[in-house]
Amino acid sequence: MNWGMNFLIGLATGLFGGLVGIGGGVIMVPLMVGVLKMGQLKAHGTSLVALVFTGIAGAVTYALEGSVDIMASVLLASTAIFTARAGARYADALPEWKLKKSFGLFLLLITLLLLLKPYIPHIAEPATGWFKIIILLLTGAFTGFLSGMMGVGGGTIMVPAMVLLAGLPQYTAQGSSLLAMVPAGGVGAFTHWRLGNVNTSILAGLVPGIIIGTFFGSSFAHNLSEGVLRIIFAAVLTWSGIKYLRTPVTETVEENQ
Repeated sequence: MNWGMNFLIGLATGLFGGLVGIGGGVIMVPLMVGVLKMGQLKAHGTSLVALVFTGIAGAVTYALEGSVDIMASVLLASTAIFTARAGARYADALPEWKLKKSFGLFLLLITLLLLLKPYIPHIAEPATGWFKIIILLLTGAFTGFLSGMMGVGGGTIMVPAMVLLAGLPQYTAQGSSLLAMVPAGGVGAFTHWRLGNVNTSILAGLVPGIIIGTFFGSSFAHNLSEGVLRIIFAAVLTWSGIKYLRTPVTETVEENQ
């Protein structure tokens, strides 16, 4: 594998993830499949390993800006660590074409959430007490499964839930989701590794690119408008999602590279 190409994929993933507060797997997985010609399942597993480093780098950067709610992250991760393992095993059991179609639908969902993001209101009376705890626990459980299955961080689901239902500020929700993905993604990544779904040879280039990209993306997120960038990425994700949905049902299971 070409170290420079792996680094560039990691850099793009980190920049995107840091800017919009998600792990960036929705960019990394298609790039690994399309550019590196990796099998879909192995791309999911490898992405999840790399996204642990995205979470660490992004969470540290957001924390330095005071934009991380530690308790919210702990609650999210406490259920996500269990469902992430289940999601990884579910992905491993799916035929390649089903996994691709599922990922296509997921990309279109993410596109919708990205486009709606500027219009997410801050509720006047956020949830408190046990209701808030239950919301965060359920959000963690749902996103943990998606993270393990799709090879993504889950921030695209966590962030709107924290803003809409738990009343967290946007940047605090983004920072908290990045922190929560570290233990949750770690469990999913370990499960994929045990199942043989991780290409360790590209991590040497991928991880440095992700760390550098996430640092700059997370830093810029506090003082740059992301409107145009969001529209560009939404267009890319829509194109990729439709392409995945057109995967032939009769496609044979590919040998993961």
